[in-house]
Amino acid sequence: MDESKVTITVNGTARSFLVDKATTLLEILRDHLNLTGAKEGCGYGKCGTCTVVMNGEAVRSCIVKAVKADGASVTTIEGVTDGYTLHPIQEALIEAGAIQCGFCTPGIVMTLHALLAKNPDIPDGELKQALNGHLCRCTGYESILKAGFLAREKMQKHAPVKA
Repeated sequence: MDESKVTITVNGTARSFLVDKATTLLEILRDHLNLTGAKEGCGYGKCGTCTVVMNGEAVRSCIVKAVKADGASVTTIEGVTDGYTLHPIQEALIEAGAIQCGFCTPGIVMTLHALLAKNPDIPDGELKQALNGHLCRCTGYESILKAGFLAREKMQKHAPVKA
């Protein structure tokens, strides 16, 4: 089996791995680093549960091949906070009642993290569009959208998010 060495900076720490061409970024995160916040839902990039931030962009880690992430900087849900204090985006989801089982929550947080890092004043329509690609079977989309607007408000008052 042909393997390639890849180096990926995950939550600020550079790590190297030997991977085959089929290995996904999600497999690296979950199976090699035990970072289980990103979930495998659909497995083909449609549900959003595996979303992480790679080089400042929200990506579906289940469809990003590890070799394509070589040299990248990746932030996972485990890397958005320092210690036990919730990030303002996480607070917004709780305050809006947009968390129930929590399976989709990390992906939503990471999408909002990437989005608000680039544009804390993002218009309503763009924010709605960005959250459109997340499937949630518990809370309903109205509370998730409300959380997105609340997160935007909180981030406008907060220091810039780290990408």
